[in-house]
Amino acid sequence: MLDSNLKAQLKAYLERVTMPIELVASLDDRPASAEMRELLEDVAGLSDKITLRLDGSDARRPSFNIARAGTSMGVRFAAIPMGHEFTSLVLALLQAGGHPPKVDADTIQQVKALDQDMVFETYMSLTCHNCPDVVQALNLMAVLNPRIKAVAIDGGLFQAEVEERQIMAVPTVYLNGKPFGSGRMELAEILAKVDTGSAARDAAKLGSKEAFDVLIIGGGPAGAAAAVYAARKGIRTGIVAERFGGQTLDTLGIENYISVMETEGPKFAAAMEAQVRHYGVDIMNGQRVAKLQAAGDHGGLATVKLDNGAELKARTVILATGARWKNVNVPGETEYRTKGVAYCPHCDGPLFKGKKVAVIGGGNSGVEAAIDLAGVVGHVTLLEFADSLKADAVLVNKLKSLPNVSIHTSAQTTEITGDGQKVNGLKYKDRPTGAEHTVELAGVFVQIGLVPNTDFLKGTVELSKYGEIIIDVKCETSVPGIFAAGDVTTVPYKQIVIAAGEGSKAALSAFDHLIRTPVAAEAVPA
Repeated sequence: MLDSNLKAQLKAYLERVTMPIELVASLDDRPASAEMRELLEDVAGLSDKITLRLDGSDARRPSFNIARAGTSMGVRFAAIPMGHEFTSLVLALLQAGGHPPKVDADTIQQVKALDQDMVFETYMSLTCHNCPDVVQALNLMAVLNPRIKAVAIDGGLFQAEVEERQIMAVPTVYLNGKPFGSGRMELAEILAKVDTGSAARDAAKLGSKEAFDVLIIGGGPAGAAAAVYAARKGIRTGIVAERFGGQTLDTLGIENYISVMETEGPKFAAAMEAQVRHYGVDIMNGQRVAKLQAAGDHGGLATVKLDNGAELKARTVILATGARWKNVNVPGETEYRTKGVAYCPHCDGPLFKGKKVAVIGGGNSGVEAAIDLAGVVGHVTLLEFADSLKADAVLVNKLKSLPNVSIHTSAQTTEITGDGQKVNGLKYKDRPTGAEHTVELAGVFVQIGLVPNTDFLKGTVELSKYGEIIIDVKCETSVPGIFAAGDVTTVPYKQIVIAAGEGSKAALSAFDHLIRTPVAAEAVPA
């Protein structure tokens, strides 16, 4: 199952295990069980601290449990955790074996203090790059707290369950048999949902922080670069973000960032966070900003108000909130989101194996999605509003060469239909003739671009007609002391490398502003 290179890497990791681990497999006569047994035998053979039993009694077969010997630790994989989930397996083994997790002490204590029985079921696919974060967060909770159980279920391996629960997107999480959440979730977000007192505690803790010299809102490439450049100036720097990494967390392959031949989005995001932490930046992750109140012209403090009620103060603010997927805004899109309407072909494509799907959008992202999906699904219908595809010629030629793809230009999507539970079709109008058409299908992937995250800024800084923050060449906004960078601004070409450059520029501009602006009394620490 594991090649020699993987075995060597895993053996090196398992040398960090300090406590005995027991693997207990529940198998049947399916080929997948034979694969799982081979994998587990490989793992057990790499460390004298790991033992394997094949007499498990779990109803889901094949599956296996990971537990510290002598405990009832509830970490289970109803999957053969290769692909993106191999890291989840490695981390589960290390953590069950006593290796300390890379999580702060307060978070560990918060997990241990949860005083209710919780069984989490995470439906995922091995090609989903958003799933591992959810699986790993829940596994860690199960390692730390004996009242928590976590099972990661490969939707492709347990298709009957997927059909019964009508799961149309991954990751999808159930808690104690009821829907809990879908999409990428960080550990902090999960804890906020199950620990009802956490919001008040967070607000009190955040509200007590001293004022920052530079406070960055947003944790994508622009925000991370701004944080590094600001912190290297020796000034008090903080980042507040809903999820550190931003859009890169939803990006599968990155092959155009200078000096990095190729990487995956989540790995890129983790590297950014590590570098930001290296410079001592105060990262406040999992926090949504509700309002920004500027300081004015006299060196006072801007106020950043969070959804949980906390207020942060700063002499300068850099806005790097990025953008999000644009909705097609037709009937059925909201109603059937995660029930056939999807935005990530890499994550959710495997759930539509052999079925008919549509892709809305003929730019690079739409055409790339259609090409990817064509290798998995039965048929792809691509719809583009304009009279021609806007993607690069090499992508368009590749798309046109695929036998199971239909392309419709000048096609206006008018409705996504369903049976009340899941998507069953799509309606579109031929714009030149006005003729209406219906396509029967199981899924719709929306790939029509991005919209800037500026809803909380209306009336604060000047925005373009598209909702982007208007900036000058120094990343200055219409308000002194407020800067902006990245995809949220009017700078053209929404690319990682451009966002990082703009973030660096914004930090340098903020520093220049600080050294040229007298410090008001309210900005001086007591």
